[in-house]
Amino acid sequence: MSNGKILLVDDEPAFRQLAQSWLNQSGYQVETAADLSNARSKLASFDADLILLDLSLPPQFDPQHTLEALADFTSRPVIILTGHAERQLALDAIARGAWDFIAKPVDPDLLAVVIKRALNKHQLDNELKQLKQRVSAGGTGRLIGVSAAMDAMRTLIQRIAPTDVRVLVTGPSGTGKEVISRALHELSQRSDKPFVSVHCGAIPADLLESELFGYVKGAFTGADKDRPGLLKLADSGTLFLDEIGEMPLPMQVKLLRVLQEGTYFPVGGREQHKIDIRLISATNANLPDLVKKGLFREDLYYRIKGITLETQALSERSQDIPLLLQFFLEQLSKQHGQAVRLDSMALSWFLQRDWPGNIRELKNTLESVAAVAQDGVISMADISLLHPDASAAQLQNLQPQQGDSLLLDEAVQALEIRLIKQAMQQSSGNKSKAARLLGLSRQGLLKKIDRYQLAV
Repeated sequence: MSNGKILLVDDEPAFRQLAQSWLNQSGYQVETAADLSNARSKLASFDADLILLDLSLPPQFDPQHTLEALADFTSRPVIILTGHAERQLALDAIARGAWDFIAKPVDPDLLAVVIKRALNKHQLDNELKQLKQRVSAGGTGRLIGVSAAMDAMRTLIQRIAPTDVRVLVTGPSGTGKEVISRALHELSQRSDKPFVSVHCGAIPADLLESELFGYVKGAFTGADKDRPGLLKLADSGTLFLDEIGEMPLPMQVKLLRVLQEGTYFPVGGREQHKIDIRLISATNANLPDLVKKGLFREDLYYRIKGITLETQALSERSQDIPLLLQFFLEQLSKQHGQAVRLDSMALSWFLQRDWPGNIRELKNTLESVAAVAQDGVISMADISLLHPDASAAQLQNLQPQQGDSLLLDEAVQALEIRLIKQAMQQSSGNKSKAARLLGLSRQGLLKKIDRYQLAV
């Protein structure tokens, strides 16, 4: 099995032959070219993962000419081969997009390390691009995550959204139930109509009816004119009832009538109003338990639960945390007018947390520490100001390299390694079972084990 495809561009036949032989023995598939024109022709049929490029090539033998042509090749890593006297030119090449440079005569051991690092980084970059495309696919762009649970959620939303079936979104607080509901609306036939959100626990019980149904003039003290309710505002669109488990029983009866008959009466009114809405409800409560306790009507429960979508706690999909951090950091950078990032230790702290408050807690914590950070760089000192419990002991499972910045794509890699090891432990070393736990094919798991050189 090939470790990757390499195009070697050098005008010295002896060096091409020797380098090709050595690279082939190292497991790479290699094509060679003697000049830039020949290199472009080879790339038309040979999809190289990496290019080894000499600076002085015929017919001009002018490094500046090669530098000017470099942009044609930098869609994949380019490693410059250069003489010692051309060091400044090699640095110019890196400024123009080259990955690295190696002086001739080439040290095979150094070349092996540089090639491997470049290919690993290139593969991670491609995977992250694909992950971002999956994240934003099909109008569900704010459903951020690469876990099997998020992939399944996006698939269900894309299938359910075009219908008018009622949806009940369940799961812990802070897991994005309203985001899911908005995605259902945005992909529906009603996307150009209103999306009206009502938090059933945030409105006092004695006001909920008038807020939902509206009222007519004189219905009660202070009702000096007719006022439409939220149902009217949602007509032809989507009504989202958040924390529906907190809705008082008397209101449950009236909501049931709306769902059964498609009509309602404003408070104090005698004229019946027709309503056409798509209902999406959400709760962090166990509604069947509330039904047994007599706190939620059984008939209403079956009316609202056409299809149930269940969200997962963030602790159950920790591989989604790096992309969530990246998304929120991009938002904060726009708000602050400068780049906002986490240094390596701060990123490790965020990745280690259990986040019982889920995405909401993660976002709020990031926003608060960004507010006290200096020059847009969030450090452990900033975190400790607001979270005195933060300690180095919490970082023992994911320590960054000393003095190095742990980038988000590297965090994805670190998390993948940790999750693969956990899955292999849970499956007692059975790779097929571990692959299913990770939402991967067996071949996909084997590729990752090989890439990360894991002893499992």
